[in-house]
Amino acid sequence: MPAFRNRPEGSNWGEFGEADVLGRLNLLTPERRMAALGEVKSGRTFALSLPLDYPGGNTLSAHRLPPVLEPSAHERGHGHYLKRMSEVGPFTDVINDDVATLCLQYSTQWDALGHVGHMFDADGDGAPEPVFYNGHKPHAPGPDVAAGACGHGLGIEHMATCGLQGRGVMVNAFAAYGRTRQRVGYDELMKLIDDQGVEVRAGDLLCLYTGFADALLEQAKSPDAAMLRSSFGGLDGADERLLAWITDSGVAALCSDNPAVEYVSAKPRSDQPHALLPLHEHCIFKLGMPLGELWFLSDLAQWLRANGRSSFFLTAPPLRLPGASGSPVTPVALV
Repeated sequence: MPAFRNRPEGSNWGEFGEADVLGRLNLLTPERRMAALGEVKSGRTFALSLPLDYPGGNTLSAHRLPPVLEPSAHERGHGHYLKRMSEVGPFTDVINDDVATLCLQYSTQWDALGHVGHMFDADGDGAPEPVFYNGHKPHAPGPDVAAGACGHGLGIEHMATCGLQGRGVMVNAFAAYGRTRQRVGYDELMKLIDDQGVEVRAGDLLCLYTGFADALLEQAKSPDAAMLRSSFGGLDGADERLLAWITDSGVAALCSDNPAVEYVSAKPRSDQPHALLPLHEHCIFKLGMPLGELWFLSDLAQWLRANGRSSFFLTAPPLRLPGASGSPVTPVALV
């Protein structure tokens, strides 16, 4: 029996199999990876991650705190020198060992398919219940169920092992809008794609450069949340034509240098129940498409623009942490 009787309108549930946990990353086929290698011309690389202690503080997201790095607990009395090996023999080695406490989606990150679910009547009993991509339901963690991600089988580890490499393609919204809070809907995105000569193919990892992460770095871990939220936009998840294009384009993932990929507004759009984050609903919940947030795209975007290019080879595996609903990522672009 499938995990669902009903599937949301516009979703692809079941199309990659009843037990699928990869969603649109299934489109990263060996053939497409081989084709993506053709984007490598110069051998130059670009790191697409912010330092892990950015944005700084918790003004952008109250429940996500900066990482804490310290010596391993059992050796804290030694300070940063974990152990002098002369204590166990005639050895000269001095070894450091650290422990980090971090929120997995604090800085440059992937949202896994377990990150966002919705209230939906997947089993057809007339009562909406919490459900995630492909009908996966949350279960209480237990001895045989990983904590995190509600134990519903959609942890980040699947993204880590699927071979997350492919053709990246850049859309440079900053070149058109600068530091203005712009909703990038279907018309705006199509104009950017046409004006910049961007070719989007099925299986692509689509990156949207807005300039948000550049401002974060300028603010040196003291982010001005009001300024940032009023100065940069994102994709307009309320634009049905944009959502239809995302479906039809066959892109495997969406990434941006802003905190949510989409233009976020807390103002309700209707009196009827609806998603606060409609792009997250469409991509993660309906299509099984991961979202990359707070990527550092500036250097790559500038190089691509200067060299008349928009595509590159992208490698971006997350941590292989079973059950996690997101993960830090250190993406690398190869051009």
